[in-house]
Amino acid sequence: MVCTMKLPRRTFLHLAAGAAALPALSRAASAQTYPTRPVSVIVPVPPGGALDILARLMGQWLSERLRQQFVIENRPGAGTNIGVELVVRAPADGYTLLLIPGSVTANATLYDKLNFNFIRDIVPIAMISTLPLVMEVNPLFPAKTVPEFIAYAKANPGKISMASGGTGSPSHIVGELFKMTTGIDMVHVPYHGGAPALTDLMGGQVQVYFSPLPESIATIRAGQVRALAVTTAKRSEALPDVPTVGESVTGFEASTWQGIGAPKNTPAEIVAKLNKEINAALADPTIKARLANLGSVPTPMSPAEFESFIVAETEKWGKVIRTANIKLE
Repeated sequence: MVCTMKLPRRTFLHLAAGAAALPALSRAASAQTYPTRPVSVIVPVPPGGALDILARLMGQWLSERLRQQFVIENRPGAGTNIGVELVVRAPADGYTLLLIPGSVTANATLYDKLNFNFIRDIVPIAMISTLPLVMEVNPLFPAKTVPEFIAYAKANPGKISMASGGTGSPSHIVGELFKMTTGIDMVHVPYHGGAPALTDLMGGQVQVYFSPLPESIATIRAGQVRALAVTTAKRSEALPDVPTVGESVTGFEASTWQGIGAPKNTPAEIVAKLNKEINAALADPTIKARLANLGSVPTPMSPAEFESFIVAETEKWGKVIRTANIKLE
């Protein structure tokens, strides 16, 4: 026998509204207590580089602020795509995060077949910093400024060798952007990573290299290479006497950057909490000093601003890759 009881309409509506609010309340509660266990931060490059250092810096800050361990896991391979895909496939619960490298915006066009769509499958949480690349030459190269370099290149078409850390790497596509913007012709020489490219630049086997600043700041300061310009819109605090490319080539701007993301559908409350903590780190004097030592510029953004930035960068570098007809080896 089933007993039924008719509820007054107003009571029924109150109960229904309360039931509908429960999932939102439980999400908010879980965001307040998050994290309740260790969080994995996937770094899609090997240990030791600038990306890895930044991840460990942020991991330590978040561990102290949120009183739970943020564990750095290096998962390199396939031009960062292995690490990215691992996060794409992870549960959207805030316990697997991605240290986003700027290369994801080029990879969207460079790779014909990816098992994910970065813009669709990763939710941007917070930008960490931007890094200039430095246009640098061998000290014996005749040009001492960007205008002198352009004039020399135009007088000697196809005779300048431009090193890069590999086909499709930031150093390559920024160099291609420079070629397109200035109308000069240089021969691209790809290396397996930045270190051998820098070694050959110092040795005079190649003439120019657009190097990420942390990678070459010591060699610049030691006079082993000559910095002609930085690629960012503003001069670098680490190299205040070095002009920007844009001071000679109107509108030129390029940088590499890093941020934190998570699988799509990660609760908005958790995204907001992490964004707040990371932006607090970027305002901290100790963290700012550590970033300055790397040549990095703290770049706080909201999740929405960071998403717009990634979309714009993907469009910008996609255009460069298609125009220069860059193909992976």
